[in-house]
Amino acid sequence: MARRARELLLLVMLGASVPAVAGLFSDDEARARIQALAQENQKLREDLKALEERVGRLDAQLRAQGLIDLVQQVEGLKAELAKLRGQLEVNSHAVETLDKRSRDLYVDLDDRLRKLETGATPLAAPAAAAAGTPGAATDTGAESRAYEAAFNLFKIGNYQAAIAAFENFLKTYPASPLAANAQYWIGNSYSALRDYKTAIAAQQKLLSLYPNSAKVPDALLNMASAQTELGDRATARKTLEDLVARYPTSPAADIARKRLSSLK
Repeated sequence: MARRARELLLLVMLGASVPAVAGLFSDDEARARIQALAQENQKLREDLKALEERVGRLDAQLRAQGLIDLVQQVEGLKAELAKLRGQLEVNSHAVETLDKRSRDLYVDLDDRLRKLETGATPLAAPAAAAAGTPGAATDTGAESRAYEAAFNLFKIGNYQAAIAAFENFLKTYPASPLAANAQYWIGNSYSALRDYKTAIAAQQKLLSLYPNSAKVPDALLNMASAQTELGDRATARKTLEDLVARYPTSPAADIARKRLSSLK
């Protein structure tokens, strides 16, 4: 009897504990699922982060490719600019060379004309000197040396000093047969200094004071060059046409004809 009572009591106790055990297993399963979901979410977050990083890298690559294209275009423009700059330097050098050669030719021509005018000797002495007047030949030699000194300054490119020397020559020897030449080289010196307005004024003074000089055609040509440099192409054309009309057989007229064709 006592044994049966104990067995019944044990069965009651076991029955009472079954729901608790069942509840215990349900909680564990829930926690397991939560943990599984948490792990899955973590993996999703990692995958999402990896995907975002990949998208970021792809975006950066696309942007970089776009920049590379721009850089290539810029480099191409730089190369073209360098080529143009090089060509400009070549052209500028050619212009300077031609300009110098032109000045050298005029210098040489001036030398030859001056020697023809003076007989390749110091300027001819006046009648007083021929009669034996003391100091006359010396004065004539000083005149020739003064012009030569000013002309040498021009030839070496010292234009400011050449202008001063030629102006001093004109003050000292206003009636010299080389006065028109001196006035011409004053104007040419101003052109070389790119003072074109003053160059034009100097050559106009030559035309006014020495209208019959052999230097008039050259003075007109120099004026036209200065007018062109100032952007006054219409006046330059008129000056060149005047030169060709008045002095058609002069060397300056040949140059003027070529310039007129380029001004069309």
